[in-house]
Amino acid sequence: MQPNAKLNLKKQNFGKKFSWTPYLFLLPAIAFLCLTSFLPVFQAIYLSFTNYDFVGSPEFIGWKNYLNLWKDQTFWKTLSNTLTYLIFAVPSLVILPLALAILVNQKLRSIKFFRAVYYFPVIVSVVVAGIAWKWVYAENGLLNYFLSIISWQSVKIPWLTDPKTAIFAIIAVVIWRGVGYYMVIYLAGLQAIPADLYEAAAIDGSDGWQKHWDITIPLMQPYIILVAVISSIGAMKVFEEVYIMSQGGPANSTKTVVYYLYDKGFTSLEMGYASAIGVFLFLIIFVVSILTFKFINPAQTIS
Repeated sequence: MQPNAKLNLKKQNFGKKFSWTPYLFLLPAIAFLCLTSFLPVFQAIYLSFTNYDFVGSPEFIGWKNYLNLWKDQTFWKTLSNTLTYLIFAVPSLVILPLALAILVNQKLRSIKFFRAVYYFPVIVSVVVAGIAWKWVYAENGLLNYFLSIISWQSVKIPWLTDPKTAIFAIIAVVIWRGVGYYMVIYLAGLQAIPADLYEAAAIDGSDGWQKHWDITIPLMQPYIILVAVISSIGAMKVFEEVYIMSQGGPANSTKTVVYYLYDKGFTSLEMGYASAIGVFLFLIIFVVSILTFKFINPAQTIS
């Protein structure tokens, strides 16, 4: 752009009047966010320094809730369980949906039907899914029945009542429900990749799964980061599946931080202590998100 053109553009912009109209359109959304997101956050931070049981007024007690949290063995057990969900669920929810998205991105007959089938668990109610999987995991349920057929002997594995297997049984349900959702995110990214790149790769000898390693994965890295962050946050907040399928048992082996927060806040009515748990969980999720962005760097995308 020429210097004179820039000068004329600045003069035109200088003459424009400030308009409140765009901000008035944003005002309802900002007000809604303040009431439903920002205000509860600050309220939770305040309550975490108080003793509050829904009956009387909050009593300020300083750092006592956080000191009790540090000494609470049950909390550290739930945190360990939550990290187990994170470690085992997130890699599966990053890799499996990508492989599935590559498969359903092919131009084949009835491919839309298979996309709908893979997405179906996402639209199923958590309550319905939890109850159905409780039947599957029962000692006389479908899973043990099929294992009995395969092994030619009676199988009575207590999937949800054995501390060694209960948490992994619920992790499998979390993965089952999340694969279809993240598949759609990956599918949107795959359909944005030009077909010319794959044709050029085929000429250079990169074909089959090699082309996905050379082209798809580098170009899909922003989507991989997005899925990694969202699935990490989701794994840190697992609640519904645990509440429906195991109630945190047996022996707290499946109880998560969010479930413990719910238990303290709405069962024991220790809202101040529950708020401290929530603030601590927020800090953990924040750190996990930062680490995800650090170790999966978008700038490393290969052009």
